[in-house]
Amino acid sequence: MIPAAVLDDLVALRRDIHAHPELGMEEFRTSAMVEDRLRSWGIETVTGIGKTGVVGIIHGRLPGQRMIGLRADMDALPIAETTGLPWASTTPGVMHACGHDGHTTMLLGAARHLAENRDFSGTVILIFQPAEEGRGGARAMVADGLFDRYPCDAIYGMHNWPGAAIGKIAVRPGPVAAAGDRWRVTFRGTGGHGGATPHLATDVTVAAGHFLLGVQTIVSRNVAPQETAVVSVGHVAAGALDGPNIMPTELLVAGVCRSYLPHVREVLKARLTTLAEMHAAAQGCTAEVAYWRSGYAVINAEAPALAARAAAIAAVGEENFVPDRPPSTGGEDFAEMMQVVPGCMAHIGNGDDSLNPAPRLHRPDYDFNDAAIPHGVAFWVELVQQELGALRRSL
Repeated sequence: MIPAAVLDDLVALRRDIHAHPELGMEEFRTSAMVEDRLRSWGIETVTGIGKTGVVGIIHGRLPGQRMIGLRADMDALPIAETTGLPWASTTPGVMHACGHDGHTTMLLGAARHLAENRDFSGTVILIFQPAEEGRGGARAMVADGLFDRYPCDAIYGMHNWPGAAIGKIAVRPGPVAAAGDRWRVTFRGTGGHGGATPHLATDVTVAAGHFLLGVQTIVSRNVAPQETAVVSVGHVAAGALDGPNIMPTELLVAGVCRSYLPHVREVLKARLTTLAEMHAAAQGCTAEVAYWRSGYAVINAEAPALAARAAAIAAVGEENFVPDRPPSTGGEDFAEMMQVVPGCMAHIGNGDDSLNPAPRLHRPDYDFNDAAIPHGVAFWVELVQQELGALRRSL
């Protein structure tokens, strides 16, 4: 059990981070606070990796060369908070709606314990990552030489799981989160007078209309039923609301794709491009397609998943271990690090639904559940024990 005074301090820390959220690559206050905490516990600390990333290095007292990385994300989201909590965001339009405040706190809690109890072999690398939410923080840290400086043998991440009871931890080998791609199609035509001379115009709205319907067939008619993919449209814009008699010259459609397998990813891009260009040509228009591969799929490696499974069972008991949580089509840029080092992403319960659904991630009424903190800290500590041995002291 975590001593009450230590847990109270961690809860206060989590709420302080929550009250002062920062967007990706702008986590200056959060990074400074992480650095101050690590240094106060005697942990060797390096800052500025990937701009605002922070790394702590804890060497075990026992002989051994193995090195593992434990990662937490620090950034918030551009969402206006509606919780009304005493520790609600003080930054207009920005809030911790994904629990990164809790992730950072749990890893700091483990760091404190590991710094005070170094009876393990090898080295623990504490990775406090910026900009997980679409601004490329993991990629920036890797490009800045994270694993050249600290050549980890395995890396681990953990994300909270709204809807699962406090004390539950899920680990599975294989796919956990999807590759997240973004796309944009710009249809261009002549435009014209929609009332007087529509027959003289090339109409981007007709091209886009057929395209929007066609998009809904990509998964059902181009992806095998046993494979997983998502194609969604999130933005459509054209014309002027106060000029409905003006046929627009340009129409923009944008959306996302999610998949696990590389060949499925290629199919989604190819079909989006073909549908856009063919439907545009059919109406005498053109289509410009932009497609960004913004992240890889999170695929848990077998050996790290086994270590994380053992750590989860040791931390919360076999009755609270969840071996079969279905993969999510949400994205997670921890996958960027897993392209370099084999790793595993675990999920920890953030509170079950009880009578009402618990607020999900990326909602303005979401808040990380502080009751999960001791379980997350215990998981990290047990993981070090599994990977680096010894360390059998209670929290």
